[in-house]
Amino acid sequence: MASSTSKSAYLQGIRDGAPFVIVIVPFAMLFGVVATEAGLNIVETMGFTILVIAGAAQFAAIQLMVEDAPTIIILATALAVNLRMAMYSASMAPHIGEAPFWKRAFIAYFLVDQSYAVSINEYEKHPDRSIAEKLSYFFGVVTPICPLWYAFTLIGALAGAQIPPEFALDFAVPITFIALVAPAIRTMAHMAAVIVSVTLALLLAFLPYNLGLLIAAFGAMAVGARVELMMEAQK
Repeated sequence: MASSTSKSAYLQGIRDGAPFVIVIVPFAMLFGVVATEAGLNIVETMGFTILVIAGAAQFAAIQLMVEDAPTIIILATALAVNLRMAMYSASMAPHIGEAPFWKRAFIAYFLVDQSYAVSINEYEKHPDRSIAEKLSYFFGVVTPICPLWYAFTLIGALAGAQIPPEFALDFAVPITFIALVAPAIRTMAHMAAVIVSVTLALLLAFLPYNLGLLIAAFGAMAVGARVELMMEAQK
């Protein structure tokens, strides 16, 4: 019975993760193209995408590498962009924190924006599901996403400049994050963080090496946390 319910959860996860294929394919291809145009060879490009597996941080790092930014700036920017993963992990812990360490290690590796957004929504709707079902669901969501990320990064890297500019693959980057972030803006703290991040990013766009992005990220987190505390105090 347990095996049957886990299989059902896995298949449900595949179905729920499948719509992201529409944006994962061009997103991954675009990274492959950008990385090779920046001077990385196929092995370096694939090593980058497999080890980091974080699209936004990869794009930010590549851009700074092209600009010959100091290594510390590249690392700090990638870290700032990926700080959201710490928050993702914290919110996932109550649901799958009791899973074996090796399974949590795999989840940590495959915890990307899409797998988090879909899984946490399902966990919050059905908190009574067993650990086995929750794990099966998560890995089901990952199944149509991460393998395609690797495959189409390789295709983009191999195709390179042969992809016509009119294909406009870069549409996938903003579309992906709008689709993920918009439904999650549910409280005043969320809204405050969004407003601050957008405002600071635009006002500080003139700063070199994407430093405006770093400041916007930390500013948004600080304001969002402050508003959250204020709301809790009022309650």
